[in-house]
Amino acid sequence: MAKPVVVGVDGSPSSLDAVETAAHDAVLSGVGLRLVHAFGWPSIHPPPGRAPLGPCQGGVRELVDGTLAEAERRAREIAPRVDITREVTVGEPLMVLELESRTASLVVVGSRGLGGFGSLLLGSTAVHLAAYGHCPVLVVRGRPTPTGPVLLAVDGSPAGERAVEFAFAEASIRGADLLALHVWNTWSERAYEGPGDPLNLVVDIDRLREEEQRLLDETLSPWQTRYPQVAVERRLVRSRIRPALIEASHDAQLAVAGARGRGGFTGLLLGSVSQALLHHAHCSVAVVRGKE
Repeated sequence: MAKPVVVGVDGSPSSLDAVETAAHDAVLSGVGLRLVHAFGWPSIHPPPGRAPLGPCQGGVRELVDGTLAEAERRAREIAPRVDITREVTVGEPLMVLELESRTASLVVVGSRGLGGFGSLLLGSTAVHLAAYGHCPVLVVRGRPTPTGPVLLAVDGSPAGERAVEFAFAEASIRGADLLALHVWNTWSERAYEGPGDPLNLVVDIDRLREEEQRLLDETLSPWQTRYPQVAVERRLVRSRIRPALIEASHDAQLAVAGARGRGGFTGLLLGSVSQALLHHAHCSVAVVRGKE
């Protein structure tokens, strides 16, 4: 049985945007859609499970039912033939959606939910899932109706291979082009970017550029053979990595990155590039973890 697309629903405008995006992806992928609402009681911490809403919680039940009914209405407008199911769970949304990701093809969340601090650019649920989810996590943000290519952040790392696969698959089902962007500079470790790309380092720029082009070509070639219908633009840019990707997201409908690339600290589950895209991209962002 095909794994469904799972979307976290809390009634916020951001989560309803996520529902519409998830419904669209479910249609394109030909899988079911699962609407998940999770909440925790303020004074107890039960394990995740179905919500034991009794008569004294009638007001909560009514609120939850209304939230899911609106989410399902939005979803059915976009995906009338998709099998849509609901799940109400007591537990921390972070943990509930992480568990859901074990049996999902994709988890979709809004960039901001209800609660939290208004000054935060990204909700804690989105960051947590991007780091710990067991399937690709799509965070809906940016322009309301984005168009353009699927933007793939290519770093050539083994951990990023699944992100490459996901980006090609998304471009294929969306009927979109793929912009594969590989950003390089003269720093030996890409994760440790300085304020600029110093030109006074003793390096062979031409040789380094050729090596980076080879890395880009070798990363993409197998997947272009597998997805011949996807038009691919290979773009090699000498720049700072994070600003270049954020700038490229202006014209993209989706940005795809691995959870961690080259360099950095081994214990970190979410790298600086994926975090920068999650917080600042001008379109939705999919973060794909590598093999564990």
